[in-house]
Amino acid sequence: MREILPALNRWYAAGSPFGLATVVAVSRSAPRDPGAAMAVGPGDEVVGSVSGGCVEGAVFELAREVVASGEARLETFGYSDEDAFAVGLTCGGEISLLLRRVTPGEDPSFGAVAESVAAGRAVTVATVLAGPAPLGASLAVWPDEMAGSLGSAGLDAAVTADARGELAQGVTVQRHYGPHGERREDAVTVFLQSFAPPPRMLVFGAIDYAAAVARVGDFLGYRVTVCDARPVFATAKRFPAGVEVVVDWPHRYLRGTTTDARTVICVLTHDPKFDVPLLEEALRRPAAYIGAMGSRRTHDDRTKRLVEAGVPQDALSRLRSPVGLDLGARTPEEVAVSVAAEIVALRWGGSGAPLTATGGAIHPRRLGPPEPTPGAMPAGTSAGREAAAP
Repeated sequence: MREILPALNRWYAAGSPFGLATVVAVSRSAPRDPGAAMAVGPGDEVVGSVSGGCVEGAVFELAREVVASGEARLETFGYSDEDAFAVGLTCGGEISLLLRRVTPGEDPSFGAVAESVAAGRAVTVATVLAGPAPLGASLAVWPDEMAGSLGSAGLDAAVTADARGELAQGVTVQRHYGPHGERREDAVTVFLQSFAPPPRMLVFGAIDYAAAVARVGDFLGYRVTVCDARPVFATAKRFPAGVEVVVDWPHRYLRGTTTDARTVICVLTHDPKFDVPLLEEALRRPAAYIGAMGSRRTHDDRTKRLVEAGVPQDALSRLRSPVGLDLGARTPEEVAVSVAAEIVALRWGGSGAPLTATGGAIHPRRLGPPEPTPGAMPAGTSAGREAAAP
């Protein structure tokens, strides 16, 4: 929902009803994950996507009906039980969507949720999908407060406890409860959509490659910081608006900042006096990706220095060096694409091979209820070498 927030905020602030369609479950091969959203606002303006184009036409009409009636709906698109082709999803999967009308009167906490998501503050939205509780009823949960109700004080309490447990990782998932929040019953199905702060991308070395990587990282939804000890290079005007630029020794900055299991670290300095102490620190802390730019000769020399510094082999195995996939890239922008491609492939378990050379489903096949999905992101939300680029 992050990418469509500007339009939703505009409609909400104007008091204009809009229809919000959210993917709440997928099975088999499906193009979008739970949490993907599409909205239809005044003047039939459409923002977002729930299937990459497969069923958007049908969802548009349903959203208009929901706005007119005010009644929430749960709809599934894909193949029928007889395997006859139904509306959309030529990829063969199945998606379930919750469609509901949003207005300040019906959803008074929506504005606060949108503000939190835009500001990078953690919040979970719980929405009823099935059972005796009202379909589409929502509850917003922050670490220290809540707003709204699912129709029962006991259900609100149980869902609030679970929602706060998901906040740290931004997990999006379905949970089941009894009518009053009983843990071992499944009369009520609730969709928990958590918005964690965007993951961080830390780029070290304020060179042209870093500017390109920062642009791609910002596009992918990362909160990007560029760090370099040389003030002549580490200037804000050389990087996209919104990218934090820090003048400090890289290893010292990394030692004093926070990383987690979603953080991406790109070391583009390829200078031993920066690289070795920086990578010593990086390989000791949580991160989803640690990549270092340089030729194979640079990589061999850097690895030798890290071994001499006492970095164990299991830590060295985390290092992606030379950084990026082999795309034949040459320019800083092409190199940034190769680095981003490696980050995405590592995140989702992709092979990096051309799809024409692979078989089976393009999207991961899901059977039964969706697995917990790290969110926020965009990922998300939301990633070089020396002369020879990937």
